[in-house]
Amino acid sequence: MATQVQKKTTGKMNARFGEHLKSVREGKGLSLRRLADLCNLDNSNISKIEHGKFDIQLSTIIELAKGLSVHPRELLDYDFE
Repeated sequence: MATQVQKKTTGKMNARFGEHLKSVREGKGLSLRRLADLCNLDNSNISKIEHGKFDIQLSTIIELAKGLSVHPRELLDYDFE
């Protein structure tokens, strides 16, 4: 039972993070491909992150922050619930 609750919670967090990431990216006027070039990640993986279908790691958050020219905390500054 706890496993399903954890998966559901993780899924919601991933979706919210993805929505926030997309908002930051679009606010900077960047396409998925341009962000991918700037942070050395694959644009399909960034798309998966934005759609909440990817469990993101700290190293990925740092790479995304570099590409977006923001501090990593800005990517984590969103409503989790």
